[in-house]
Amino acid sequence: MHYVLRKLGFYLVAAWAALTINFILPRLIPGNPVEVLLARSRGQGAVPPQEARSLELLLGLGHGNLLTRYIEYLNQLVHLNFGLSITYFPTPVTTVIAQCLPWTLVLVGTATVMGASLGVTLGAVAGWKRSSAWVNNLIPCTTFLTAIPYFWLALVLLYLFAEIVHAFPLYGGYDASLQIGWSGHFIGSALYHAVLPAATIVISSVGGWLLGMRNMMVSTLAEDYVMAAEAKGLPTRRIMLGYAARNAVLPSVAGFAISLGFIVSGSIVMEVVFSYPGIGYNLLLAVQNDDYPLMQGIFLIISLAVLGANLLVDLLYGFVDPRTRLSR
Repeated sequence: MHYVLRKLGFYLVAAWAALTINFILPRLIPGNPVEVLLARSRGQGAVPPQEARSLELLLGLGHGNLLTRYIEYLNQLVHLNFGLSITYFPTPVTTVIAQCLPWTLVLVGTATVMGASLGVTLGAVAGWKRSSAWVNNLIPCTTFLTAIPYFWLALVLLYLFAEIVHAFPLYGGYDASLQIGWSGHFIGSALYHAVLPAATIVISSVGGWLLGMRNMMVSTLAEDYVMAAEAKGLPTRRIMLGYAARNAVLPSVAGFAISLGFIVSGSIVMEVVFSYPGIGYNLLLAVQNDDYPLMQGIFLIISLAVLGANLLVDLLYGFVDPRTRLSR
């Protein structure tokens, strides 16, 4: 219990620090979102002070000195009020995030699970059969894939399968002529548009999972308890799964839990390349339009997701390996 409370206290402080940084960072970016919005609607010209102040309050940007704005910002967070988005004015930030977050969660979440599962499975087999010829050919290939920037891989896939072969669409998350809903046509269109972005994530990530799991398997196979199990004459399958892979997978489990936190942020460059309507693409639009409220809302969701994933890893490790609960 003391271990859990200590971890919760640490992450509460980390969450407060993330909220504070989330407030400060957008205000360090040059530009004024109110002036951008007024210039967009009225053209270039002087902005009346009263009109600017009213719009600041409407957007949830606050007024007064920095401390006053910070207090107002924390008060708005308590009420889950992030203000109005400048990019999609006058849509509330919560509505924008609610619309784009599912796209990222489904696409990046599914692709991350597929990449981790495939990489860990192949890594366990490659570590067990480390002297096989196919393993010696597989490792250089996966190392090459790991070294490729995922956005470059996205461009290659887009050029080959969308521009040359015309097998998949060039951009978007669904056919623009369809209404968003649970109809078979819309779901089929969404899956069709998600093939190339998902393939980009899986191909670019599977190598890292494979190499990490293989290295841990090789190290684990040299442990005394594995050699003792082999000396007892236990079945090969049981030694591989119950002794070697079970212990070698622990770092991969931690890495997977942490990667779940980054699912929320999505693969920003990948979403930009495919113009995929996820949270990463909307974050880019927010930066381009000095959309402080939307930036703050997205950064907050990403920060809390990453902190939650790390907390989950710490608590999970505390139960899986009791040695981590010992105070030093």
